[in-house]
Amino acid sequence: MNPTQQKAALVTGAARGIGLATARRFLAEGWRVALLDIEGELLDRAVASLDDPDNTLALTCDVSDADGVAAAIAALGHRFGRLDALVNNAGVAVFAPVLETSDADWSRIMAVNLTGPFLCTKAAAPVMREHGGGAIVNITSISAVRASTLRSAYGTSKAALAHLTKQLAVELASLGIRVNAVAPGPVETAMAKAVHTAEIRADYHDAIPLNRYGLEDELADAIFFLCSERSSYITGQILAVDGGFDAAGIGLPTLRGQRRNG
Repeated sequence: MNPTQQKAALVTGAARGIGLATARRFLAEGWRVALLDIEGELLDRAVASLDDPDNTLALTCDVSDADGVAAAIAALGHRFGRLDALVNNAGVAVFAPVLETSDADWSRIMAVNLTGPFLCTKAAAPVMREHGGGAIVNITSISAVRASTLRSAYGTSKAALAHLTKQLAVELASLGIRVNAVAPGPVETAMAKAVHTAEIRADYHDAIPLNRYGLEDELADAIFFLCSERSSYITGQILAVDGGFDAAGIGLPTLRGQRRNG
């Protein structure tokens, strides 16, 4: 295949977790992938682990830095000559009570989780337009629709990103660019394994109809679907990949207990 005809994707926050799994999924489908992350050494190790230097590009960048984002997109354009998909996955979280959430933490969370996708989209859209359009997937969170403790900044940033997704879908449709979002529920990431105690995990299992955490590869499958031609008539949507967490109300653990004892 002519390199300029081979599709290319950019995944932010790609040095680990869902981002790295998504990059791996694109490669498996024959795409070229630029992996962007603020942690340069971790990113280099991640790209090396993919063992596909001809089809990968490492970009070290803070997504909240407009100049850095512009330079990264320019480097991608120089290397791949096109951009067909953007996955705005980079994000940060500080879990604290609202009265203990510092102004600096609030600002940083908004800068990365909301301003970052805005800047990346503005820089990427003109490149996408040159080859007839493409797809953008923003990674929000189930915390965007279900309020919880300790998430006043994080949940609000993700809720705003969900609405930005709809705004962008309406405005960029004329350029042939579709914009959707994936809202993960609890996922088996390294971070979750490190910070979720056995009690927290049990609470999540009780509240999730499928009774388990999601897998990084399951998120990657959903993200790739929304970037592929199989979703060519889908835009402006928020897809919860959460085992039914958002759909469930109170009473699920009790119902399970009744079934077990019935």
